Amino acid sequence: MTDPSSPLKPIDIHVAHSPDSDDAFMFYALATDKLATGNLLFHHTLSDIETLNSKALEGFYEVTAISFSAYPHIADQYALLPHGSSMGDRYGPMVIANKPFSTSEIKGKRIAIPGLMTTAFLALKLFETDFEPVVVPFDKIIDAVKHGLVDGGLLIHEGQLTYAREGLYKIIDLGEWWHDRHALPLPLGGNVIRKDLGPETIREVSRLLKASIQYALDHRDEALTYAMQFARDMNKELADKFVGMYVNELTLDYGYEGRRAVQLLLDEGFEKGVLPRRVSVEFAG
Repeated sequence: MTDPSSPLKPIDIHVAHSPDSDDAFMFYALATDKLATGNLLFHHTLSDIETLNSKALEGFYEVTAISFSAYPHIADQYALLPHGSSMGDRYGPMVIANKPFSTSEIKGKRIAIPGLMTTAFLALKLFETDFEPVVVPFDKIIDAVKHGLVDGGLLIHEGQLTYAREGLYKIIDLGEWWHDRHALPLPLGGNVIRKDLGPETIREVSRLLKASIQYALDHRDEALTYAMQFARDMNKELADKFVGMYVNELTLDYGYEGRRAVQLLLDEGFEKGVLPRRVSVEFAG
């Protein structure tokens, strides 16, 4: 909610994030005017993550969710906000299939992926470089696997919890694989802010985003009820589990381990030739 008595000139902040229950949960307080935002006027846009990555290349939104693998492409325009990350701690994107096969057999297979700029694709390329990616909307990947259009599918979002009931098999969980290698969480997505907003506005947006996440954690049931409208094919119990996986203490603040994990992921992506350049991660504030 804006403060009508504020003498400051209103500033429009267009915030873009995915239509997923975890993002809806963390933005609940901002989206439903639970917080006093002063002269900042927040406008919310929901879009799939691959579209958001593309829009970030244009600098379209002042604040947007991105895949971490998109960060090297936009680092000149955007800085990472220190709040709002999605990290998988011993879990993350997973390859599933109609029938079991070994992880070594991913090599050469046609794998449905949710987008070329998604962190899920980056993580799979770090695990195995030699496979044929087939871009499929993330919510159509399970169907593509079930109907034999691809050999396997790379699942993000709630598909990680629902694939088994579709009669599908887990081939590898890339969050487990990453943790076994580095003893770190796997960074998947974060929120970035355009640098041209200036330090004062950036600080205030950062404060409000953290306050929104904290509000949702403190008012979990009402925030979860709001998020349920974005929970595809999930009951409240399953949605609560999914939100708990990706909105937690690391979402409130990356901390040392979270920041280290992001830098390591991007360094490895560059060294493997998946990412176009080496970048030093810049956090706002």
